[in-house]
This record gives sequence, C-alpha cells and structure tokens, in this order.
Amino acid sequence: MNEFKLKIMNNVFVYCEIEGTLVQEVSQELLTKGRKLANELKVELHAVVASTGIKGKVEDQILPYGVDKLFVFDAPDLFPYTSAPHTDILVNLFKEEQPQICLMGATVIGRDLGPRVSSSLTSGLTADCTELEIGPFEDKKNNKVYENLLYQIRPAFGGNIVATIVNPDHRPQMATVRSGVMQKALYEGKAKNEVVYPEVSKYVSPEAFVVKVLDHHVEAAKHNLKGAPIVVAGGYGMGSKENFDLLFDLAKVLHGEVGGSRAAVDAGWLDHDRQIGQTGVTVHPKVYIACGISGQIQHIAGMQDSGIIISVNNDPDAPINKIADYVIVGTVEEVVPKLIKYYKQNSK
Repeated sequence: MNEFKLKIMNNVFVYCEIEGTLVQEVSQELLTKGRKLANELKVELHAVVASTGIKGKVEDQILPYGVDKLFVFDAPDLFPYTSAPHTDILVNLFKEEQPQICLMGATVIGRDLGPRVSSSLTSGLTADCTELEIGPFEDKKNNKVYENLLYQIRPAFGGNIVATIVNPDHRPQMATVRSGVMQKALYEGKAKNEVVYPEVSKYVSPEAFVVKVLDHHVEAAKHNLKGAPIVVAGGYGMGSKENFDLLFDLAKVLHGEVGGSRAAVDAGWLDHDRQIGQTGVTVHPKVYIACGISGQIQHIAGMQDSGIIISVNNDPDAPINKIADYVIVGTVEEVVPKLIKYYKQNSK
C-alpha cells in the first residue's frame, strides 16, 4: 500500500536542478508555478537541491521565488548528477515530508530522476505537461468526489488532443515540465524562506555512490531562442532550406532569433535546437512571426503565449491564423523580402 494514502497531504515540492552553482531556469519557472499552486491549496512551497559545494551559493537563486523551506543537500559526489544518490534523497525526503505535489523539469535529469522516484513511491508521473491547475474530480465509477487535485495537462496522441490527467489516490502527484513552458517571476508576497542542511548520509546509502562520473562537459547554447524578444519562425510552407536564408535576414534586421516547426526540422532545413513546439522549445517573445507554418497543435503549444503573433501564409484558412493577431496572405518569397526592405529603411 502506498504510504502516502495513510497521511494528510502536505506541501508542494520543486526539485531544483543545478549546473555548478547555477540554478537552472526551468527550476525557477517551476518555483513560480509551484508558489501559485501552493497559494491556491493554502499550503507551503518547499524546494530541494542537491549538489557539491553549493552551501551559501544557491539560496539567493531559489528563495526569492516564494519558497517557504529549502532543503540543501551538499556533499561530495552529488555533482555531477548520477541517478542513485539523487533518487535516494528524494524518496527518503518525501517519505518524511509527505508532499502532495512534486514538480521537476522535463530535462535529461528530470526524465531520469522523475520515473525513478515515482516508481519507488508508486505515485505515478505525467511527463511534458504544458499546464498545471488545481480542481475537483468526480470518480463516477466508485461514486467518489475528490477536491483539489492537480490537473496535469499535456498534448496526447501525437498532439491531436489535449489530455487532462489526474492522480486521485497516490502521492505525491508528480509532473515534469519543459523549460520555457512556465514563466518565472520573483514572488512579491511573503514566504518563510527557511533553509535546512540535512545530513546526506542519513538519506543516501553508501552503495548509491558506486557510479563515478569521470568527465562532465556542458556545451553552451549557440543562440538564445527562448529568451529572444522577437522570433521569426518558418514551417514546411517555406518550401526549401534556401528560403530560410530570408528568415535569418529578417531576424538579423529585427535583432531576433530564427525558429521553426517540426516539419521544417524533419525536412533538414533547420537545426533541431531551433525547433519550437511540443517536442522542441517553448518561447514567449513579444513578437512571433510565423512564416509558412500551418499551425498544428504541437507547434501552437510552444508559442501560443507570444505577445503579438503575425502569420505570413498563402492559405487564408491555415489553423495558425485563428490565433494570430495579424495575418498577411501571400507567399513567403513575396512577403518576407518586403518586410526586410521596410525594416531596413525604418529601423534606427
């Protein structure tokens, strides 16, 4: 039987990823969302971070997001990340703290750690969520009504539908979210900001450190697509790799970045790290210019929160036009060069 079913459910937890002494942005985004969920549930927001040599170096990167209690596990061999010790930390900590919700990034680490923790606690896990909400659930089969469950919302069946997943009976309710899906913001309210430094040996077995990482290398991103204020994106309607040169020219004039749909990436017209959508990055630019993009739900999931959406498409009935603020009907070959010429003449 799941131990969590026997006790009152408590707080919201966020697992914070760290590279060196830098807390990853996806974790700060989840802290922001976690704070909102905790407020709605009238509970506390707790965070946990585990690495080497981080005491006194990470607190100021985590507490300002509204954290009531931060657990800092600092010990040799906790960095670089390996599966076993980090799993031991979360599993044993969660047995003590009994959280009702746990959030972590849908990253290389999160996709490894999340399933291990949820399996050990038999709690279930929803991956790659695009939204998280609190609400009731009626189990008509067993004639039961649950209050304040976590709605774990994500595209399903290849992105053709949006599924809302709930976990009524097992805790914690666990979900992973990709970087950029949520937006981070410092918390303006009051939080307890308590910090504790648990003894790592009480949570991790010596056998967990049997795997040693001999070399660890992280390559910096070649561009800042996620943080760009203006994104020029192309889809399969661009027609060719050569036509993407037009988008790079336009992005250069606008001081923006170039992205694309999965169809354009699969066609080999654009590098995979520029893919926007459910299986790529999520962006929130002030202006999003979609060129030759039909607007499948998988792509919409990655850019729908843009400030202003401009669609350039020769199909007036393209799905993306329904969410666009401005629609320019025409081919990219005729429209984009005119945009480039105009902005070159009128930019300061």
